[in-house]
Amino acid sequence: MIEAACHCGAVRMEIAAAPDQVTQCHCSICRKLGVLWAYYPRDQVRIIAAPDATLAYLRGERNIAFHSCKTCGCTTHWSAVDPARKRMAVNARLMEPQVLAAAAVREIQGPEG
Repeated sequence: MIEAACHCGAVRMEIAAAPDQVTQCHCSICRKLGVLWAYYPRDQVRIIAAPDATLAYLRGERNIAFHSCKTCGCTTHWSAVDPARKRMAVNARLMEPQVLAAAAVREIQGPEG
């Protein structure tokens, strides 16, 4: 079990396993958020937070919600607006550095807008 948390600890996550690969997306939003994404099926991530602990930002086609802690502002994860989509991403920068040491970094351009 891997743990990740925002700076203040109001949003914590328990994740089934360390990521083998993380993605550094260079789209307009990810670049400005400074995130490193680790992708998981939703059932492999447990978010431990009050129901109103995050603010969600929907961009572009409004099919993905980027979540940030209301208290410290750290981007914690994104999830699909459609619950039928089973994939989500955790901001791997919230994991301990030793957890990420073996992960390969994939660079992508991503959509603009």
